[in-house]
Amino acid sequence: MNTTTPLEETLALALKLAPKERLQLIERVASSVEREIEAATSAEKQPEEHWGRNLLRLLDELGPIEMSYPEIEDSVEWVRTIRRDEQAQRLGDWGEDE
Repeated sequence: MNTTTPLEETLALALKLAPKERLQLIERVASSVEREIEAATSAEKQPEEHWGRNLLRLLDELGPIEMSYPEIEDSVEWVRTIRRDEQAQRLGDWGEDE
């Protein structure tokens, strides 16, 4: 049964390298750690984008929205018309005109 960890196996292989290759390995590992630290630090430094900007970007991605009754300019009257249409659609014609 093999009880060595992947780290120990990797270290054993690294120690078999020539001195110049070990130095190159050390430099590569150190630079990868440095990049990860820099990436984490830069992510922390950047302020979160304002929710309004996120909303505007989303609306731009969606494109134009087709509106019902674009000719009605009064918002209250527009809402009343939409509600009246929705109610008529839900309830159907129950003989209300009689």
